[in-house]
Amino acid sequence: MLRYFIEVLYKGSQYAGFQIQQNANSIQAEIEQALSIFFKEKFSLTGSSRTDSGVHAFSNFFHFDSNCLASYTPDRLAKVVYNLNAILPDDIVIKKIFLVKSDAHCRFDAIGREYKYFIYQLKDPFLADRAFYYPYQLDIQLLNEAASALFSYRDFTTFSKRNTQVTNFECSIVKSEWAFEDNLLVYTVQANRFLRGMVKGLVGTMLKVGTGKMAVSAFCAIVESKDCSRADFSVPSQGLCLMNVIY
Repeated sequence: MLRYFIEVLYKGSQYAGFQIQQNANSIQAEIEQALSIFFKEKFSLTGSSRTDSGVHAFSNFFHFDSNCLASYTPDRLAKVVYNLNAILPDDIVIKKIFLVKSDAHCRFDAIGREYKYFIYQLKDPFLADRAFYYPYQLDIQLLNEAASALFSYRDFTTFSKRNTQVTNFECSIVKSEWAFEDNLLVYTVQANRFLRGMVKGLVGTMLKVGTGKMAVSAFCAIVESKDCSRADFSVPSQGLCLMNVIY
């Protein structure tokens, strides 16, 4: 059996997350169905990063094993991508399918992931489903002081939601910064791994620093507390986007 990676882009607004679920539609379910329709055989995909309900991705990956593409040239494979995209809903796009080594794993071979969280502060109906409307004054210098403080920590238990099967809460953050991009306030964070709800927890808690409701020292105390009840996970999913999986 040959192994292939699929790189996908999607808008997660209408889906209950990335991974297949029994009672709700998902990105994985839609792509498996499209593959099955086109190749007339059953496919089982393995996902790289489990984005939650409503979260978007500019680049995410699956892998699968199959011999049905063994004779395909790159040009013919590109046509397969075109046809699969014609089957898929408008909010899911396959960017490419490519052959990898038989032991390659889209999840375990990843050495890092990068997320961005988008905030807009002037009402705009064209941003409502892909960014968080937050019309309050924010101090970007304070936000970046809190963001930079994260480099001093490895244990992010505080920013992991309780209902998780994870037992290791250590993450190495290599990028953490706030900046303006095209009139949006954007938080960019890159790490070797992320915990469930971690980025939303970081953003929600740092926004309290940005509005002056919390000092940076108090934010650091929350990180050190390892108590998720002290973090704010309330920011909405539509502002969060997985930008890249790094191999």
